[in-house]
Formats: sequence, C-alpha cells, structure tokens
Amino acid sequence: MSRLDVRALLATKRDGGRIADADVEAFVAAYTAGEVPDYQASALLMAIFIHGMEDAELAVLTRAMLHSGDVFDFSELDGPKVDKHSTGGIGDKVSIPLAPAVAACGAFVPMISGRGLGHTGGTLDKLEAIPGFRTGLEPAEFRRVLVKTGLALGGQTADLVPADRKLYALRDVTGLIESIPLITSSILSKKLAEGIDALVLDVKFGSGAFLTDPARGAELARTMVRIAGECGVRATAFQTNMARPLGREIGNASEINESLACLRGEGPADLRELVCLQGGELLRLVGLADDRAEGEAKVAASLDDGRAFERFVQLTAEQGGDAACLEGGLDLTGKTETLCADRAGYLAWCDLRAMGLAVGELGGGRKQLGDEIDPGVGLTILADEGCQLGAGDPILRVHHRAGRGLDAARAKLQASFELCDEPIEPTPLLLD
Repeated sequence: MSRLDVRALLATKRDGGRIADADVEAFVAAYTAGEVPDYQASALLMAIFIHGMEDAELAVLTRAMLHSGDVFDFSELDGPKVDKHSTGGIGDKVSIPLAPAVAACGAFVPMISGRGLGHTGGTLDKLEAIPGFRTGLEPAEFRRVLVKTGLALGGQTADLVPADRKLYALRDVTGLIESIPLITSSILSKKLAEGIDALVLDVKFGSGAFLTDPARGAELARTMVRIAGECGVRATAFQTNMARPLGREIGNASEINESLACLRGEGPADLRELVCLQGGELLRLVGLADDRAEGEAKVAASLDDGRAFERFVQLTAEQGGDAACLEGGLDLTGKTETLCADRAGYLAWCDLRAMGLAVGELGGGRKQLGDEIDPGVGLTILADEGCQLGAGDPILRVHHRAGRGLDAARAKLQASFELCDEPIEPTPLLLD
C-alpha cells in the first residue's frame, strides 16, 4: 500500500489518462482490504464514469476484481463449463430452463446468480419460491451439486469477488450504476470467477431494461465480448427486447411455473426461443455443436424429451427443495383482479419499468435490502402486443395477497400500456 499513490492515480483518471496496470491491481487489492477510504474510491469511480477506460485497462481491472477473492477451478470435470448472464428485465426467467437444458446436452453449468434489483426480478428469488430450495451454497457444496447434476445455481459468497461487492454497493449509493466499463467489470469478474470456458450475454433494451437505448446496449455487448476474450473466455452477446414482457408470467412462483412448462417442451414461444438460441450458442462455443442451428436443435430436444426437466428435478432435490411440488406447480395467492381495456384499441406496451414496480408494490420485490418477498404475487399477461381489443377485454391478471399494495400496483399498471387507435407493429424479440 505504501507504494500506491492514490492521489496521483485519481489525478491521472481525472484528466482522462490511463492508469498503470500495477496501480489498478494495487488499488483493487487495497480497497478490498479496507486500506483505501470510500471517498477516494468514489472519486475514481466517478472519473471512470466520465472518461471511460481503454480495453487493456478495463481487462486489468476485471482480472484484479476477479482475483480479489476465491476463484473456482473445475478443470478436473470431464466436460466444458459454461454460463449465461442477462442484464435483467420483466419476466426474464431464461436462466432457469436454460441451465438444466444445456447440462442435459453435456456441458457443466456453474451459475452464480443475483437477487431482484429495482424493477427487475432475480433468479435467486425465483428459485427460493420453491419450498426448501437453498441458493446460499458454500463452495464445497456448490461443487458437489455441480458434479452430481451437471449444474449448480447459487449466489455470490462472501469470498467470491469481494471487490465487486464493495464497489457495486458504492456505485449504487453514488449514482454510478450505468457506466459501461463498471458494468462490464462487475458482471465479468463474477462470471469468470466460476471457472467457465464460454459465456453468453443477454443484453436487454427497451423500457424494462436498465440500459433502455439499443445503441448503448450494443456498446455494452461489444465491450463485454471483447473483455471476456481478453480474459481467455469465449463469449457471444445477444440484444433482446425488454420493451415487452418475456413470456406471460411476472412474479417469482408464477415464473417458476412458466419455466417448468418450458422444461416440459411447453410454455410461451418467446421464452423457448431465447432458451434454445442462447443455449445452442453455448454448445457451439465449446464444440458440443458444429453450429448454432445444431446447438438449438439439441437444446430443443432436451426440452421436448424430458431430459431438461429431469435435470431440474434432480437439482432441486440436491439443493434442498421440494422436488415433488414441481409436478403440480407452485401455489400462487389465489386472490386475483383483472385489468381490462376501458375502450377499444390496439394494445401497446409503453412502460415496462412501471410493470416491474407494480409487482414490487404487491410484495413481489424489495424496496429495501431486508424486505421479505411474497413469492405468490405477480401478474399474468392476458393479451398480446399489437392485438385489437374491445372495451372490457382483459389485459392483465393481478395476483395479490388480500389487497396488499393493490391500489398502488393498479396505478402503476395503468401507465405500463396504452390503447392505440391505429394498428401497431409488434416489436422484434431480437436485434440482428
């Protein structure tokens, strides 16, 4: 620490310069150890937010964060290790059916996921809607589950990328979340700590995404693919639409039920399309398929013949969950209210963020870190984007718990859609 001149480092980035590799590494180590105060770390993050980072500089930052704690090594496993990451959105449950489907095709999937953030749901919260399902796995148990089932779905432990945990918390309270270099280093440091060979990135755009502008999303996608390559991991990024909800269910238990339908070869077409596309690309990246089309066909077959579903049942049992309840699906609240069109028109989604916040009002998300989540509340989409509705036709079904937060949710949901006088063209699921 005595060799690191923090003020000189801050001045370099303040003026738009590149920080020396050794100084980046020393800064991450010192901040993780508590030897650099938050006010100096905040100053550096702000300078990065304003001036950005060169690719080589960003790769050094990512590797330094990656090695700030434990790193998994699964090199003894007889098969490639892969994962998928999404920047998050409304109804985005792709990871849940994708992981067992890809594992059924011969890859290992050590997936470290997160909790709900702002208006978006979290994979861990959805999994914990299954009674008894444990996501807080220590490294030895994570490895045991991975070896036995071909996949493991857990959360970030205290010793896995601690630099990111501290830096992310600081970014959150200083308004520095939406920085492409800082998003890149945060996502990739956690994913690469899994010891994977290949990664697929799902970068959302539209009103329900964190980066709503497709051009900004494209920049993030290209940056993450380049930096993953610099760190020795093959990666592909897709830009997918979050100007409309994915699937028809929004809420933790209901999204598990929709994921189970997908795992049985059923469920909504858009969810299946992304599971097959992204899973197929993972198989291609690690040589388990000659091209993406073959990979997609293999993933689709694992969904249709029951192998993917059986993998998820096995995983649930290994992680302490009640596997028997998967056959009949998880219970919802039982109390519902239907929102209907107040006039004739063509349905257009206009503010998906409001839809996610409405689920939070019902108790399906967190306003503060310690809030408990009600897994049974949520929304069911009853009408398709662009369809012609008459007055009184149903649009959304709200699953609520004895009216908790219903008025606030109803007000937000009214802002999530509009009825247009002229026909509209549904927005595409995927950008080229």
